[in-house]
Amino acid sequence: MQHRIPREERRRQIIESAATLFSRRGFRGTTTLEVAQAVGVSEATVFKHFATKEDLYTAIIEAKAQTRQVLDAVTPLAEARNDAALLRALAREMILRTQTDPTLMRLLFFSALEGHALADLFFQRRMQALDDFLAAYIADRVAAGAFRAVDPILAAWNFIGMITQYLLLQELFRQKAPPDVSVEQAIEEMVATFLKGVQPR
Repeated sequence: MQHRIPREERRRQIIESAATLFSRRGFRGTTTLEVAQAVGVSEATVFKHFATKEDLYTAIIEAKAQTRQVLDAVTPLAEARNDAALLRALAREMILRTQTDPTLMRLLFFSALEGHALADLFFQRRMQALDDFLAAYIADRVAAGAFRAVDPILAAWNFIGMITQYLLLQELFRQKAPPDVSVEQAIEEMVATFLKGVQPR
């Protein structure tokens, strides 16, 4: 007799398979039938868990964005006003989570390029939440005189932009860093460059 897979485990399997397919072919380029075949279930089973393809994509965003986990990891450092440690931890969280599961970055780009409404949801749940968090921190440090009078959101974009460029080269363009440059060294360079740029003059 075939072992029955618990509902939550089946849901997780569908999300993982769909995420992989969407990250390779895009939302429009993937059918729910292909998702079902990848999981080894009927298309009806997919719709039993997710009423529409959009619902499935939304569930992927919820599962993959992990923004709350990233912010939980760095918030204590923000509260301690430890600039270097906060930036270092934020970069490390973003890089290591993406390297562990690169489907998130590919999904983000596909959703933007395809221009469907879910791209906005993806942006809000992942990028905007991180931008807003870092911009608020920078504004606070500017007000305290620890940073020069920079535009907080532009400064946040600049720092997160360094991380994103590193990930783009590594994960999408397969351009690996020189073998003598570790992830930690790359992070230290990003943090040092950013902090030097926001130091009061």
